[in-house]
Amino acid sequence: MIRGHSSGAAVIAAVPHRPVLADVVRYHAEEAAALHAARRLIVHAPHQSLPRLLRADQRLAAHLDGLAIAGPHAWPFCDAALDGPAAGATFVSAVRAIEERATDRFDRLLALAAALQPLAGEVVAATGWVDRGLLQGIVPPLLASSHPVLRVVGVAACGVHRTNPGASLARWVQDEDASVRSRALRIVGELGLREQARLCTVAAVSDPSPDCRIWASWSAVLLGISVEAERLLTRDTCDAAHGRPMFPLGLQALSVQAAHGVLTGLARDACSERRLIGGSGVVGDPAYVPWLIGHMSKPQTARVAAEAFSLMTGADLGLLNLEGKRPENFESGPTDDPEDPDVDMDADDGLPWPDAERVGQWWAANSARFQTGRRYFMGAPVTREHCIEVLKNGYQRQRILAAHYLCLLDPGTPLFNTSAPAWRQQRLLAQMQ
Repeated sequence: MIRGHSSGAAVIAAVPHRPVLADVVRYHAEEAAALHAARRLIVHAPHQSLPRLLRADQRLAAHLDGLAIAGPHAWPFCDAALDGPAAGATFVSAVRAIEERATDRFDRLLALAAALQPLAGEVVAATGWVDRGLLQGIVPPLLASSHPVLRVVGVAACGVHRTNPGASLARWVQDEDASVRSRALRIVGELGLREQARLCTVAAVSDPSPDCRIWASWSAVLLGISVEAERLLTRDTCDAAHGRPMFPLGLQALSVQAAHGVLTGLARDACSERRLIGGSGVVGDPAYVPWLIGHMSKPQTARVAAEAFSLMTGADLGLLNLEGKRPENFESGPTDDPEDPDVDMDADDGLPWPDAERVGQWWAANSARFQTGRRYFMGAPVTREHCIEVLKNGYQRQRILAAHYLCLLDPGTPLFNTSAPAWRQQRLLAQMQ
């Protein structure tokens, strides 16, 4: 039988002599892998909220429960999925191995992750999915491993659960491998370890690895060292693979006036138009609104301008009937043409198309509520109470910024994990009243 438990998933009680249907077990394994792969997009999507994430997580948990019910009969299907391995398959097998305390299987997955480094992220995701208590006896050997990828997995497991690793953190920050140092520097900000702030400020300048310098600055900013914000706004940082979370945090940490200077510099670079539009929403000065509405009339910038407008004003275009139609013959993202070199996904996928005229009318009726030169976030000044409300009811990109603000408002606050299982987030939010 299945009975509920505190994680929001389910605890499986063994049912003796229950027949196992191979096709059903295979279906659970394939669906769990596919749902996890989709979840990696959902947690950063502009149109997904915590309730929607909860529904997605409940579906994923149900399929994982199906595998748990199958017991040892599930392993052949988990192993078969690893032959590719298909996206999400490593996550599924790692969750099962951790929950069943199948040490030998988990060790084989770690060996696979060490050989194929991208799979290490799925193992980390599995450690973040299960309850923290199940990681006892698993994380310490990872931290002591001679293989740097496994040390990264161990450090990241502490990070996703916001578990303070104690004095050993200093050793990881000085690890000989840059990927370990980078993840260790990141955990300082995630956990709000203000006593380690100097480690970050030194690494931000002196570490030979660009990744380490960037994550050191990121953590330092979350810890209240606002002078590090400018390092997050450099062209090299913005063009890096993790530029997306760096640039908004840098703007959030600056005053409106200082951030306006950054945007003025971006305006001189034609290649930075999208970053300029999105950044104006983060800065939150209502003076940008007429300019944003102008960009809503241009197909290439309409949706990102609408997102910036909503981020500033809190106006939900769908609820307020401010949405428009997709322009005819508009194409974005990869096409069916095999010779088309553009294979990038549409960066604005999921964002609503605005009706610029109706948005302008809404602004004319509501602009008196906003004062030029002040920062607004989702329709209100930035306060702890307002950010908690956004964490409860906002979309994922908005929630990520709200989590940043909670740290900036009270340095030393652990960074709220907007990627954690939804039921775990809900429990934490209930404690933050």
